[in-house]
Amino acid sequence: MVSLTLSNPFSWNVTSALCVFVLLLPEVAADNLNTSATRVGGGAQCGEYTNQLMEDGMCRLMATLPQMDERRCPDLFRCTDEVSYWLRENRDRKQQIVALKETISELQEELRNHRHRIKVLELQSEEKAHLNLSLELRFHELEVHYTEATSLLHLQGTLILDLQKQLHNLTLSVDKVNRSPGCSVSIVRPNPLLNTQQAMHPEIKHVGNCPMDCASIYQHGVRRSGLYTVVPLLAGMPVEVYCDMDTDGGGWSVIQRRLDGSVSFDRNWRDYKAGFGDLHSEFWLGNNHIHDLTIQGDYSLRIDLEDWSNQHRHALYQSFSVDGEEHQYRLHVSGFSGTVQDSFSWYHDKQGFSTPDSGNICAEISHGGWWYNQCFYANLNGVYYRGGHYTPKGRGPLGPDGIVWYSWKDSDYYSLRKVSMMIRPRSFHTRSSP
Repeated sequence: MVSLTLSNPFSWNVTSALCVFVLLLPEVAADNLNTSATRVGGGAQCGEYTNQLMEDGMCRLMATLPQMDERRCPDLFRCTDEVSYWLRENRDRKQQIVALKETISELQEELRNHRHRIKVLELQSEEKAHLNLSLELRFHELEVHYTEATSLLHLQGTLILDLQKQLHNLTLSVDKVNRSPGCSVSIVRPNPLLNTQQAMHPEIKHVGNCPMDCASIYQHGVRRSGLYTVVPLLAGMPVEVYCDMDTDGGGWSVIQRRLDGSVSFDRNWRDYKAGFGDLHSEFWLGNNHIHDLTIQGDYSLRIDLEDWSNQHRHALYQSFSVDGEEHQYRLHVSGFSGTVQDSFSWYHDKQGFSTPDSGNICAEISHGGWWYNQCFYANLNGVYYRGGHYTPKGRGPLGPDGIVWYSWKDSDYYSLRKVSMMIRPRSFHTRSSP
């Protein structure tokens, strides 16, 4: 540090000006002052001055300024080499500092840019790593799918070979049937459910070896549901029936079916006797044919029921048969089991068949033929009502007339959506295909 003291040995008046300067010099200026303990300088223009290095390391500068009338104190610092040198050094250093600050700012900006680029590269690296992981997972999934597809292909190949084997066996069975005398009979009173083409060829000589029901067809190796011709033993007349080869082991001869309301069951005695409807959808096989089938041996009856909520249940009766027309097709049914409570055998057993034109008031109210008993707890030949719950309207005497199974819904006014009745021998046992 430099202290500057100014004094004037001359006498000053009121207008005299005294300038005192305190100057802080940098270390380099102090080093220059160390070259002499005391130095005298200046001139007539600037007055006299001396500088002295103090013990504490400060530089003391003393200057005597001349009297300058009506002028301000001279610029002492422009008159000293040391101060001029310091000013130049200070200015240069300031410029250097400014340049260094600008350089530092540029470097900091470049550093930020480098950090940003590094962050971008890190994010890109993470994305690539995630993409690689996704590709690996996808590749693994594809490998799993390929393995599954290969297994399914192998399984399908096995199934195709099995189907080809079955087809070959069926072909051999058909060839065997074609080579044998087969089943042929003289059609005197054809089933009205037979199609027109079949009814056009009535003169066929009976030679025997005919299936008497769907169970016989099943035991001969046929496992596909569909229409088949059977010849009941005692009747000796062929009848077209629908065979259910899928339900509970197959071998069922279907005698009744309701599923969409496409066929009216409000029929007379003659229609119920011969049968009516379409064997592919809704039909009644015919009381004569049901009688002919059930007197061949001991038959069981299965009734399948489905409501409008797609709930399915069934009733199974170990013993079922129907007497001939001379006994009004009296019903014999017993031995109940199944997934629904019995509403049929306990109330309708031993009842004769009635139709709306037979004089039975229950048949007239119900608009369908059935084994009525004042009137019914079950009636599967009633009016087809869509939606389930119903109220009969405009049909003469009021009363329930839907497709009813009372114990399931506890109501006579709930009409079922689908029902079917089918029979097969009580002694029937399934066996593998040939």
